[in-house]
Amino acid sequence: TSHQHAHSQPLFQQNGHRFLLSTPTQMPAQRREKKTQTLVFYVDLSAPVEDNIFEPEAVVTFLQQRIKVNGKTGQLGNAVSVTRTGATVKVTAKTPFAKRYVKYLTKKFLKQQQLRDWIRVVSTNKNTYTLKYFNIHENGEEAEN
Repeated sequence: TSHQHAHSQPLFQQNGHRFLLSTPTQMPAQRREKKTQTLVFYVDLSAPVEDNIFEPEAVVTFLQQRIKVNGKTGQLGNAVSVTRTGATVKVTAKTPFAKRYVKYLTKKFLKQQQLRDWIRVVSTNKNTYTLKYFNIHENGEEAEN
């Protein structure tokens, strides 16, 4: 059947045109020399910690348990380290590590603590996320009860 044979090559269709996807051999070889580059990300927890909403150590523990290295949690080895200074958590990682992953996990922590409705994770610079409160302007409805 010639119908099955057409799918042996990677094709994708767009606007009725069929394009043959280029094989990896045709791609220019781009080798990054800086393979052992270390990335450092910070999560600033000062707002909720000052209000004693949670302990910064809880975030450190959560991140240590949840960060995946090679698809496995709880096995950070020397690829990733999570430390804290005061109310700031520092995540140090070897290259294949996305800043957004830190945000994703921080939001997961807030969800677990049921704080996602009150606290947001905001990027304040290239390698820092800061936890900020949503600005909730109440109409005084709940104060009357």
